[in-house]
Amino acid sequence: MNRIANTIKNRLSLRLPQADSLNILAELTDKLTLQKNGDLFAALEIVKSAYPACADFERNFPSLCFALATGVGKTRLMGAFVAYLYLSKGIKHYFVLAPNITIYNKLIEDFSNPNCPKYVFQGIGEFVHNQPRIITGDNYNEIRQTKMFITDIHINIFNISKINAETKGGKLPRVKRLSEYLGDSYFNYLSNLDGLVLLMDESHHYRAARGMQVINELNPILGLELTATPQIERSGGPIKFKNVVFEYSLAKAIQDGFVKEPAVATRKDFNPSQYSADELDRIKLEDGIRIHEDTKVALDIYARDNRVKAVKPFVLVVAQDTTHAGKLKQLIISNAFFEGYYADKVMEIHSNQSGEEKEENIAQLISLEKPENKIEIVIHVNMLKEGWDVTNLYTIIPLRTATSMTLREQTIGRGLRLPYGKRTGVDKVDKLTIVAHDKFQEIIDAANQPDSIIKRQNIIEIDPQEISQQKEVITSTSNVEQKFDEEQRKIGLIVEPEQRQKAQINLEVRKTILSTLPGLNNTVTNVNELTRSEIKQIAVERIKQKIYSTPQKNLFTAEMIKEVEDAYEAVVHDFLQNIIEIPRITIQQSNEVRSGFKDFDLDTRSLNYQPVSEEILVKKLREQENSVDIISGKGRGIHDGPENIIVNELMNYPEIDYDEQTELLFRLTGQAIEKFRAYLDDDKLMNVVQFHKKEIGSYIYSQMKQHFYCEAPSYEKPMVKPFTRIEEHNFSKYTKDSIHHFTETITPTNAIPNKVFSGFKKACHNLYKFDSKTEKDFAVILEQDKVVLKWLRPASNQFHLYWKHNSRQYNPDFVVETKDAIYLIETKKEADIESEDVQGKAQAALEYCKVATDFTISNGGKPWKYVLIPHNAVMVNMSFEHLTKSFEHKN
Repeated sequence: MNRIANTIKNRLSLRLPQADSLNILAELTDKLTLQKNGDLFAALEIVKSAYPACADFERNFPSLCFALATGVGKTRLMGAFVAYLYLSKGIKHYFVLAPNITIYNKLIEDFSNPNCPKYVFQGIGEFVHNQPRIITGDNYNEIRQTKMFITDIHINIFNISKINAETKGGKLPRVKRLSEYLGDSYFNYLSNLDGLVLLMDESHHYRAARGMQVINELNPILGLELTATPQIERSGGPIKFKNVVFEYSLAKAIQDGFVKEPAVATRKDFNPSQYSADELDRIKLEDGIRIHEDTKVALDIYARDNRVKAVKPFVLVVAQDTTHAGKLKQLIISNAFFEGYYADKVMEIHSNQSGEEKEENIAQLISLEKPENKIEIVIHVNMLKEGWDVTNLYTIIPLRTATSMTLREQTIGRGLRLPYGKRTGVDKVDKLTIVAHDKFQEIIDAANQPDSIIKRQNIIEIDPQEISQQKEVITSTSNVEQKFDEEQRKIGLIVEPEQRQKAQINLEVRKTILSTLPGLNNTVTNVNELTRSEIKQIAVERIKQKIYSTPQKNLFTAEMIKEVEDAYEAVVHDFLQNIIEIPRITIQQSNEVRSGFKDFDLDTRSLNYQPVSEEILVKKLREQENSVDIISGKGRGIHDGPENIIVNELMNYPEIDYDEQTELLFRLTGQAIEKFRAYLDDDKLMNVVQFHKKEIGSYIYSQMKQHFYCEAPSYEKPMVKPFTRIEEHNFSKYTKDSIHHFTETITPTNAIPNKVFSGFKKACHNLYKFDSKTEKDFAVILEQDKVVLKWLRPASNQFHLYWKHNSRQYNPDFVVETKDAIYLIETKKEADIESEDVQGKAQAALEYCKVATDFTISNGGKPWKYVLIPHNAVMVNMSFEHLTKSFEHKN
């Protein structure tokens, strides 16, 4: 990539497929002669020589198609193209073509508003004080000639309908009519520009005869086409574009994690032929809505756990026609459909709508990502194929839909954008579900294709009983916070106003103190120091500041301030009684993976090659065309020594790093040469080395492989804070299910992960869920064993332990405190304990325990230990001490 392209890539934070596309543009525009009415054949030959797939420009000017999957970022790439052509070629005039009003409005916003999060020139310093002038299909006629040159660069954004309208009543489209300011039509003004570049968004729309004609009339020096579907549909089947120079498929985008992972849901053993079309619609709708509700809970939990914006998901129902859409809406708003719950949460949109109804629906669509928009179900008929960029579509229910591959990809593409900009690692947050009971076999067959966007592992078999139960989100707070919640409920029951007010002020003070304590881990070396008088003074000042700086000033601020000092010690006492002192440490691996070859001596016993005739040697060297070994006469005139020739061969192996292993390479090669010298003179030795160099290199490499090592990346030295707050749990629960006591027997045992348990006396939370019977049984051991003082199941953000090159985060099953130590504990199926994943997590946990112990021991605390217990060892009659001694994991 050249310097300017590389700068743009970095400034715009381009993804790899975007950067590859920009690189191609830079490469080709350096070779092409960018001028009007140039030699089209010569230009095509230049492009074909580099990108043979480009067989024809298919237009009257050089036009290059970049086919990028939905969600990868075509609009940002257009911005990168404009920035590059301006900065490297000085091109100042651009015409951006949109296929419909939705995309047209979006492009205007993305190109013109620097405050827009998707502004395409964000970071391009040259455009900060010389912002491009955006001329649109709505304002071009109002721009006086004197204003045309206020800025150096002009970007025209037009909807295709503005230039593609057929002549009606003898009138030309407005853009082709005479302008008194220009002395010509604006269209002719553009077509006469010497350096106009045309950018076509969703370019598959501009392939009809009329579209092709009007675009050719613009006569640009270069066309840049962007689309996710580089083909047009014809009755005989799809016709692929002939001018594609770069293609990045949806399957690749899914594989690389740029978009959601699509999955298909169907019922097991489902026979669609048993149902009428209306019954099948109802079943798919009901199952789709149940999946939607499950997804809603998962998104709620993720937002709470990670303290990020909440995402409100919605469902897209694809109807066959407008009549069908109307019937579906009537079903959804009826009491027969989930008791009418979605009656005011559904909308339909299709081409038959007009006027106020259509405008209202479009406004609803545009605001679907906003929490205040209550729409959860959108029914559409062939209206939302593209240009509608929402990130919160999570369920698609196609009902009696068209079979066009383009239409299906575009429909699925509406739901692939990621709400948080990248995958989160949480399955339901990163997944788009398509409900397809009646298309199951077709999808299975497609999933077996190598380029399928649906993979075998992403086919979900619905258990109707499981998804039919409504879920809710339960938050399990720390014991101290739980006490505050209970106190708040009691305050609500106090009748006397003055007494209730006093109790509320006292509670608010203690809540503020509790929220301030974790922030003091910068000022102490262990949690007990919070009681020291000097720390108390620091804390009290911070607490008072927090009360004063509350955005909504409390009417009782003065009263709250008075109570801080008196309440501090009581809150700290409760905090100490209910916390396990977990040092805040981020464990992550360095980026370096050390590999190489250990030192050894070459076994030369089998190196007994003999020289060959000069004719054979010369012939072989000519075939190899290796300039290092060119000879003249009878083997004289060698350009390199025998050691270098062999080392050159060894450098071809990817595991061998010449800079790191130079000494070993020359020593081993020297030992091989020494063996040859024992029975050959210099001329014959060179003959053997030149003729057999590959075999000699292979012989040495085969022995080097036996001494190869690859060390796991080391861990970076972390910063340590002595303690952190006990984080809350957020998990789902079946609404109708009760909360169970942890000693209760649950049958079948595979139902345990869906249950919520309470009744703990030593735990740091009031409620927990368990992934297995093993974990539940282990909790029973912890509660009944006298050695255990406190324990907890860590919430998902309690620890920051990273493994697998920092791509995965590990959260241990339990933290347990005894009189003498604190334990990180993992229970695992015995067969999995030696697996790469379990051992990778164990290394991260051991590193945490090592760093934590070094810190706590030097500051009067307890050592940390890691215990990895096989599932079959966990029995409720086992003691905690026996299990930890038997299975403590050490480096």
